[in-house]
Amino acid sequence: MQHVTVRVPASTSNLGPGFDCLGVALRIYNTITVIRDQSPEQPHSQIVSQAAGKFFKRARCRAFPFSLSIAEEIPRSRGLGSSATIRLGILHGLNRLSGDPLDRQAIFQMCAELEGHPDNAAPAAFGGFTIVIQSKHDGASAFQSFDVSPRLYFVLLVPEFEVRTSMARSLLPSKVSHTAAVENCANACAVAAAFVSKDYEKLRGAFRDHLHQPFRAKLLPFLPRVIAAAEKAGALGAFLSGSGSAICAVTLQQPKGVAAAMKRSAESSPRTLIVHADNRGVRIMRLRDSEFVHALQRTTGNSNGPAA
Repeated sequence: MQHVTVRVPASTSNLGPGFDCLGVALRIYNTITVIRDQSPEQPHSQIVSQAAGKFFKRARCRAFPFSLSIAEEIPRSRGLGSSATIRLGILHGLNRLSGDPLDRQAIFQMCAELEGHPDNAAPAAFGGFTIVIQSKHDGASAFQSFDVSPRLYFVLLVPEFEVRTSMARSLLPSKVSHTAAVENCANACAVAAAFVSKDYEKLRGAFRDHLHQPFRAKLLPFLPRVIAAAEKAGALGAFLSGSGSAICAVTLQQPKGVAAAMKRSAESSPRTLIVHADNRGVRIMRLRDSEFVHALQRTTGNSNGPAA
């Protein structure tokens, strides 16, 4: 039996004003094991079948049957890039089992195409803080990646309810004012400059957004007060993670205090996570056979991955 295990980090995207172009990889992981299998027990879900179909077509190699096992740490449909991790895990696993016909850049590009936007695929693939541009002409994505210092904490408030990306995107207006667009450009530039220079104090006040958060707040009425509570507790700022429902605060100090303040200001009983950035991105894990069996025994989630 041939198998390969791939570990892929979560990501928080948009970072407020950087809609569909900014993201950071986080130290929360989904681990995907792809097993070359002559007789898989169950049919694959849509997300698995689509990734496999695109890989075999792009790699121009003969398709083979396989089964899948996923150990999930990343909450689904919370704006933390869970679907991107599954797709990257499948693509990298099939690539390794096929003799590595594609490079890391090509696999990232396929994942971005499957996702429909590259802001989670880029940090999950390459790690760190990423700036990514998707061409409207041919769909190709270009990116830059920068390491993030461990001095910076990412505090996540994770509500109990899910938010589907398609639903969150349906709330966005087709037009925004010139003034709003200019301010978003300025803030996104400020966020990028602070991460690239590692002068993180310059993030304070730069996460304000006018393109998506005000409209998506209909799904999370407590969003403004959670952001305010995080900033009052000492955070540099906070923002909706991707399309939600998670909310992410960034701080250099007192992350536990920031987490407690965010939780007090939210509805129901959300959980909080305090993590650092992941600067490595997707990794092929080198497991001996005994470790592989033990890893499968620890696996949670179903063998076919989440539904698309």
